[in-house]
Amino acid sequence: MKTINKKVLIPMLMSIMVLLLVSCGSSQNTSGDIMADSRDAKATITKNHPNIAELFDNSVGYAIFPNVGKGAYIIGAASGNGTVYENGTLIGYSSLKQVDVGLQVGGKAYIEVIFFQTQDALNRFKSGSYELSGNVSAVLLEEGVSRDVEFRDGVGVVTKPKAGAMAGISVGGQKFEFNAIQ
Repeated sequence: MKTINKKVLIPMLMSIMVLLLVSCGSSQNTSGDIMADSRDAKATITKNHPNIAELFDNSVGYAIFPNVGKGAYIIGAASGNGTVYENGTLIGYSSLKQVDVGLQVGGKAYIEVIFFQTQDALNRFKSGSYELSGNVSAVLLEEGVSRDVEFRDGVGVVTKPKAGAMAGISVGGQKFEFNAIQ
């Protein structure tokens, strides 16, 4: 019987890890779980970052993805579910999907918040299917570090690591599906 070559085994194991991590990001399917996790994520972010807390109060709307899971071995994938707010009121739910390619390996979990500075930007997101291109930069929140959010076309993105380790450079975009509360 042939032995499995390391050149085949390592990519195969990493691909399995990517699939497992990505499926973890969307494992909570009940609206109650997603809402509770979104509240916790917002509290975590606003506790240590007062400038971000102001964005929650002053933005036309925002989407919170409290449990995004990402895994990669050259090809990366991420997934998560979240809540969408307009003027502080819950208006619906959203799912996030991402695929990217580059020099990358590992897995991580993080919180992602998308702030909408204008009604037009929020309306584009609410149109049903929305994409953020790979050139949109996200502010990475670290403990004790306060940074300003850069808005492009009325949209600003903030991420906060939760767990995991990932290294590399990749290029890709995110796609979102929005479902309004009936």
